[in-house]
Amino acid sequence: KTMQQRQQPPQQFQQTQGFQPQPPAGARTGANPAGNGAQGQGAALKGGAGQAPGPVVWVRSALARDPFMEPNRCQNWETFWLMTVVQTMGLSPESGIDVVVAVIKLLEDSPLFNAGHGAVLTWDGHHELDASIMSGSDLAAGAVAGTKSIKNPIEAARAVMLASPHVLLSGQGADAFAEMQGLEIVPNRYFTTPRRLKALERYKSAQVEKPADSKFGTVGVVVLDREGNLAAGTSTGGMTGKRWGRVGDAPLIGAGTYADNSSCAVSATGHGEFFIRWQVASDICARVKYTGVTLRAAADAVIQEVLVPEGGEGGVVAIDAAGSVAMVFNTEGMYRASIDREGNKVLGIYKNVVPD
Repeated sequence: KTMQQRQQPPQQFQQTQGFQPQPPAGARTGANPAGNGAQGQGAALKGGAGQAPGPVVWVRSALARDPFMEPNRCQNWETFWLMTVVQTMGLSPESGIDVVVAVIKLLEDSPLFNAGHGAVLTWDGHHELDASIMSGSDLAAGAVAGTKSIKNPIEAARAVMLASPHVLLSGQGADAFAEMQGLEIVPNRYFTTPRRLKALERYKSAQVEKPADSKFGTVGVVVLDREGNLAAGTSTGGMTGKRWGRVGDAPLIGAGTYADNSSCAVSATGHGEFFIRWQVASDICARVKYTGVTLRAAADAVIQEVLVPEGGEGGVVAIDAAGSVAMVFNTEGMYRASIDREGNKVLGIYKNVVPD
């Protein structure tokens, strides 16, 4: 697509902030496995297309052992995940990119996740946010890193993809670009929540030198849309107590996010330094494309066989062009949810599965 064709995102997805999902009648919650082999269109949340029913969405959010956070109420997490997935059913987007942005905005606006409002704090008590998005149809991509005032970083990532010749913008430049694009700008304190302040206090008190387990709640979505196109997006606040402008895998195409119609779409979460060095998202897609293995086999190989021996913790949600999905992790759990073209919903935190 030419730059002119990509200048303006669809109007119907410019005003989704402030959404307050309500639990559906008879809603059930449960846990989901590390992955499955479901087929067809859908969407996945990590905390994820056929003609009539709408897109397939898979979503996930990180679940890490963060010694600086108070114990979480799993019921709240599960309920929010289910409500978010149910809301996805009502979306009628023109592309998977729109679904990625709309769903991630719901998660960025929630204080439950380490993205947008509710993001973790840096050592200096500020927020530095990252996000990325990629279209599998033409390999177009956009990302922002170290932003401090963009209310919804995923919108800024899409703007970079659609309205600039670049892929990644960072810091003050990313904030200025977003403001020029008419995106909502907020004071940095907007992202702060009481539990993140307490988490930073505990982190500093512990004087921990290894911040790997401090990453908590990164969100991501992968989609196969009604046109058969794949899309992926990721958004995060990074690690509690991070310093010196540290940037992880979330805004880096190939590490934390990747989508290619010829293989798959992947959104990753975990200890970013490992995901950068081993290019986790693109490696999974490359294995599917060049070796012919299944998506689940590729994801298992990278997450379990490549990362584990090196000490890399985390997981991914992924979907391929045929609608096969994989949700794989090597940690205690990973908040995740999905919905397929028939409306079947799955929700998970640990290893068990209870479909709707």
